[in-house]
Amino acid sequence: MTSIGGAGTSGMVDWNLAVATATRLVRPGPEVSRDEAREVVAELRRHARAAEDHVRGYTRMVPEGHTPDDTPVLVVDRVGWIKANVAGFRELLTPLLDKMKERRSSTPGGTVLSAVGGKVTGVELGMLLSFLASRILGQYETFAPAGRDLPGGPDGGGRLLLVAPNIVHVERELDVDPHDFRLWVCLHEETHRTQFTGVPWLRDHLQGEIQSFLAATDVDPSTVVERLREAAQALAGGRPEGERDEPSPSLVELVQTPEQREILGRLTAVMSLLEGHADYVMDGVGPEVVPSVTEIREKFQQRRARGASRLDLALRKLLGLDAKLRQYRDGERFVRAVVDQVGMDGFNRVWTSPNTLPTKTEIARPADWVARVHRKADS
Repeated sequence: MTSIGGAGTSGMVDWNLAVATATRLVRPGPEVSRDEAREVVAELRRHARAAEDHVRGYTRMVPEGHTPDDTPVLVVDRVGWIKANVAGFRELLTPLLDKMKERRSSTPGGTVLSAVGGKVTGVELGMLLSFLASRILGQYETFAPAGRDLPGGPDGGGRLLLVAPNIVHVERELDVDPHDFRLWVCLHEETHRTQFTGVPWLRDHLQGEIQSFLAATDVDPSTVVERLREAAQALAGGRPEGERDEPSPSLVELVQTPEQREILGRLTAVMSLLEGHADYVMDGVGPEVVPSVTEIREKFQQRRARGASRLDLALRKLLGLDAKLRQYRDGERFVRAVVDQVGMDGFNRVWTSPNTLPTKTEIARPADWVARVHRKADS
């Protein structure tokens, strides 16, 4: 197994143990023959390359100085997705975990507690990743460092992950044309790649907001561990709710100071924009290149809305995934309303600078964004 790095394995989170646990627990993918697997991988790579031209033509976003080879396209299995995301989590969470570790080390027996807690948290994080690894279809990974098994783009750029077994599983579950569905998924993920390669300041801006959010965290380590434990217990068949019928707050909701709430509002807005834009583009391009796009979207929306079970819904709440579903919906409405009012070129003013990104309020009221950005710019 590839090590995620030895320096942090005995800290607040044992990252290697998280990978080992998730790898052991993750469900196997759908049954496919070796020839079919090779076919799926080859087709996803072709679609990822074709999607680039479709997305850039539709969005009119052409990254300067970037070629398709600048951002690796990696067709991975569930274990590959787990390893990539553990590396990304570690990169983003290090400042918070260092802060928590420092606080704990100042208490009697804190060093021993950290070592034990790192093992416990590693197992629990692994359990959660094993749950998520069978649900993600694709991902533009922005922050994880490049490694031998997981190459990245130049200058710390991202990589595009397509999780082949999950794509095959969903296309079978929905009973849709597999070739159309694979291209449709690639259009969504390619839109994310175009966003980050076409807007040079976006990656650093988003990373800065996340780091500011984490730096403002003032929470006892045991609280975070307890919330992880509740989510992990849900996977094992326990109840993720408290003694009352109301569900426990999500991990994100636990660590909000007033400063964090302000930052989270900005993060929610930009993530709604990015996800909604990707949904808008995949459906906008669709009719030209994905003949069955209407059927795919209808069935996929039904699948999103209903969830798999009460357990799935509870975990969505705990992990904040219900918020992500709202981001798709609210962001797509924002993009559609703005494009309808000022056209695609008018919408693309959103990428001018951090100041032209919509606020959380403007995501719900697109006309306010148009008034602020267009009337000010045109006056």
